[in-house]
Amino acid sequence: MALTLQVAGIHDETDRIRVFALEGALAPHSAGAHVTVALEAGARSYSLIDWPGQARLCIAVQREDDGQGGSRAMHALQPGDAIRVEGPKNDFPLADHTGPALLLAGGIGVTPLISHATALQAAGRAFAFHYATRSRAAAAFIEPLKAAFGAALSLHHDDETPLDLPALMAAQPRDTHLYLCGPRGMIEAGRAAFIAAGLPEDQLHVELFETAEAQAGDAPFEVEIADTGDVFTIPPGKTIIEVLEEAGHDLIYDCQRGDCGICQTDVIAGEPDHRDVVLSEAERASGKLIHICVSRAKSARLVLDL
Repeated sequence: MALTLQVAGIHDETDRIRVFALEGALAPHSAGAHVTVALEAGARSYSLIDWPGQARLCIAVQREDDGQGGSRAMHALQPGDAIRVEGPKNDFPLADHTGPALLLAGGIGVTPLISHATALQAAGRAFAFHYATRSRAAAAFIEPLKAAFGAALSLHHDDETPLDLPALMAAQPRDTHLYLCGPRGMIEAGRAAFIAAGLPEDQLHVELFETAEAQAGDAPFEVEIADTGDVFTIPPGKTIIEVLEEAGHDLIYDCQRGDCGICQTDVIAGEPDHRDVVLSEAERASGKLIHICVSRAKSARLVLDL
């Protein structure tokens, strides 16, 4: 359900990251939840940041000057402005486990993990919080993070003390659950290091903090709906979801980044070109599943069980 929130305050954490305090009757939410803001450039999702002892709603937005305009529109907001939002929803919740939690953030991906750390600390659960950025100047919330989480926090800056992912994963107990949020490259490297360390892949939880973009060499392909035989052409620059919705199909999805898993669909025939961060290596190799918000096809046609 859409509702209106008011921008109650704004401050800059870095030269690109702006924090917005919001007021309004938002429903209760759990750690890792997000709201989706309606903007002229399209809907954009932002994690709600929960700090220890803080009641005010808060989000942070990193300005992407080469992006599609959503972050620039958010940075143009002023105190007192109203925004329309959907949510809260949570595609990145804390799992119910007794082992320790390893929180690993890259860049602006720190925002949902702050909420995770707050919830874990309040529950007395064991966790370690690693925050990696390209430089100290690019890191947001350094002092509040130190104050809130103390010795549980480790900072890594590529130009000073870069993160050694293989060493970090090799040091983890087998019952560790990894919560990983950041850009695609970091998620793929973190996943690979986690698996290489012999840790169970079902203990890996990820959220991707970047929007899906077309790749060089993308070609048209066909999608056939198995139960109707209808065939649709998916051109470069459009997703399966976009084409099917334009044709009148009512689909269930959320993130449109390939990290929430809601749009997962069975593949009856054809070879998917996987671009999600949800499927395990075994699931990818099977070719039986696809996330239709981002993934495409290596074969000329996919037959899908929608």
